[in-house]
Amino acid sequence: MSLINTEIPAFTATAYHGGKFVPVTEQNFKGKWSVVVFYPADFTFVCPTELGDLADNYPEFQKLGAEVYGVSTDTHFTHKAWHDTSATIGKVQFPMVGDPTGQITENFGVMRAGQGLADRATFVIDPDGVIQVMEITAEGIGRNAAELLRKVKAARYVREHPGEVCPAAWEEGEETLAPSLDLVGKI
Repeated sequence: MSLINTEIPAFTATAYHGGKFVPVTEQNFKGKWSVVVFYPADFTFVCPTELGDLADNYPEFQKLGAEVYGVSTDTHFTHKAWHDTSATIGKVQFPMVGDPTGQITENFGVMRAGQGLADRATFVIDPDGVIQVMEITAEGIGRNAAELLRKVKAARYVREHPGEVCPAAWEEGEETLAPSLDLVGKI
């Protein structure tokens, strides 16, 4: 079931962020762009490469006014331990949300049945708390923060320019399309 164009459901969680444990709810996702990156587990293999890539690109997300949230079914305590012991995860400056009850993972429909682990899933949420992008990949396929950044830029552009759409491989500053009867069959 697609969650595109649906509002995120209510939840309450604790994140490790900025050396502290902080509360996070669905209200944190309102009023700005949010990127929620679910990953299976701390202290694993592909997950740290993805979070490290996001950490390296985090300043670019911030320039867009977008907050990144890493979410797994680990606890916020485990997130702190991983942050403190891994050079790669030590670079992470965005909130690492603990979801040991699976509430958030279930809300987003990315809980692996019978495993208690999240799928490798990404959501881009607009300032109204509405999901604009969702992507789920198989366990062994890592994501690319630069591509995710491009998708955030495209989602922002479409929101700010009603009547325009971004074609495949669109990059900021390139031409967009204005869907119309005149374009049907001409692209």
